[in-house]
Amino acid sequence: MGRRIIPQRRGKGSSTYRSPSHRHLAKPGYPSTQETTGHIIDLHHAPGRTAPLAEVEFENGETSFVIAPLGLQVGQEIDIGPDSSIEKGNVLPMSKIPVGTYVYNIELEPLDGGKLVKAAGEYAVIVSKEGNKTILRLPSDQFKRVDSRCRATIGIVAGGGRTEKPFAKAGNKFHTFKSRAKRPKKVRGIAMNAIDHPHGGGDHQHVGVPSSVSANASPGRKVGRLSSKKKKKKEKKERR
Repeated sequence: MGRRIIPQRRGKGSSTYRSPSHRHLAKPGYPSTQETTGHIIDLHHAPGRTAPLAEVEFENGETSFVIAPLGLQVGQEIDIGPDSSIEKGNVLPMSKIPVGTYVYNIELEPLDGGKLVKAAGEYAVIVSKEGNKTILRLPSDQFKRVDSRCRATIGIVAGGGRTEKPFAKAGNKFHTFKSRAKRPKKVRGIAMNAIDHPHGGGDHQHVGVPSSVSANASPGRKVGRLSSKKKKKKEKKERR
């Protein structure tokens, strides 16, 4: 029996495949107070994230980190509360945000600090509202129904052009992916030995076992090709 394959080892969650904590500047989120005003002290690069973080000082003297929107400047004020204006960087409950507005860092539950749409250059669009629910179109083009009491930030996440600059050197890619607990390189299973992967070994590089895996399989079992989606059989028209 061979050893565990890499997806299984990554799923275990050991320190080898975990994003190092010292590369994360802070955990961004929203303050617990429902209504407050703050101003931007500084903008920081967070190695463990794709988007920059903005350091905010609030009225009560506390400082916190939030995900910076596109176009944010040092010294700019941001408002948090249901009566805030619809301007980039402000945080409002989605019940107070009009349809068609770009938002990010969306809460799934009221006061959870934000869970959805936090990567650089991403945004969601408020499509409609149904009672106490708000329907969003996510960057994946999927629709999500969220409680209208949940808060979101107006605007688009900053840092959207990060993929336009090439890494140029393998070391840059290694350190960037290391901060995010990702692998910069990928070795094919058929290029490995039989002990390292189910597709390894043999006289030449070919998959010697069935490689189709059910789409409902656990992440550690998804090695090779996923099984094709079932197609509906077309009814044969009766010939007259």
